[in-house]
Amino acid sequence: MMREYQILPYRQAYKPEVVDVWERSVLATHHFLVAGDVGLFKSIVEDIDFSSFPVYCLVYEDAVAGFMGIVDRKLEMLFLAPEVFGMGYGRKMMEFAITHLNVNEVDVNEQNHDAVKFYEKMGFVTYERTEKDSMGKEYPILKMKLRA
Repeated sequence: MMREYQILPYRQAYKPEVVDVWERSVLATHHFLVAGDVGLFKSIVEDIDFSSFPVYCLVYEDAVAGFMGIVDRKLEMLFLAPEVFGMGYGRKMMEFAITHLNVNEVDVNEQNHDAVKFYEKMGFVTYERTEKDSMGKEYPILKMKLRA
């Protein structure tokens, strides 16, 4: 059952919760990551200035349960707290991103099968595949666009 929620612009006060949601989400979904990479990526996430680009947080019960970041109509990140997986919040966030922020692209780890299926259900199709991620690590990326 979906609880009352809001999608709100990022505020600096959300940063600890955003990093926590990122880490718990990655630990629950990115089982393909090599040991040590979660810590490396977490240090990068901790250094991100989330105020420097459009970031929106899914907030309910005064807590951040998810967030997404957008750059040039591309969804750069979407993470949900594991306790809200499968409750429809990801769909609500994507509908908001597509409708209000004109998102039409996303890159997704090929090995994150649930995320690939999710974006396909949301109407995205793969148009390109890379062998490595943007840091040159051995994590293939699927570049997806919203079906016209």
